[in-house]
Amino acid sequence: MGPMSLSQPSIPLTVGFDLDMTLIDSRPGIKATYLALSAETGTPIDADLVVSRLGPPVDDELRNWFPADVVAATADRYREIYPAHAITPTPALPGARESFAAIRECGGRAIVVTAKYRPSAELHLTHLGIEPDELIGGLWAEAKAEALHEHGASVYVGDHIGDVRGARTAGALSVAVTTGPCDAAELRAAGADVVLSSLTEFPSWLETYNAAR
Repeated sequence: MGPMSLSQPSIPLTVGFDLDMTLIDSRPGIKATYLALSAETGTPIDADLVVSRLGPPVDDELRNWFPADVVAATADRYREIYPAHAITPTPALPGARESFAAIRECGGRAIVVTAKYRPSAELHLTHLGIEPDELIGGLWAEAKAEALHEHGASVYVGDHIGDVRGARTAGALSVAVTTGPCDAAELRAAGADVVLSSLTEFPSWLETYNAAR
């Protein structure tokens, strides 16, 4: 009998993605929602400042504008009005659909793990025709590792240092894109393994990554 082949069946690849500023440019819709919330509550909110630092959960941002004892109720109201203001103006970022296609072409799975309220995230993805294999909402930074572990994701793609921390906590490869509020130096300092300018670079990176697996 000849020598056994050294090649082994490869483990199916699962790649996790953040949503806001990784797959979608949610700034127009989030700005519109905050302006509507400001008008409704009579509370001044600098919506341009808000959308310059997207990433953390809405409750964290609202603490900058509202007393602590009303933040939870205000966050609920934000989520209630969000669909009417945020879905239509929000486009997919360049390379988002192509990145999902590249993962499927190599037999992999694409999941979305986001801090966003899951029903809102689902509305965005449905509107844009982006279909993840799984969608998990309400997880931020290190907490994202829970879903990454559960679904066997070995790569996590995000735009924020919180996404890098989530990937590292999960023991996943951290791929960062500079389409959000964090620049390449910040992302590398946080521990990103790979930094891309946008998801337009992801399919070619994935091809190289798979060749080395």
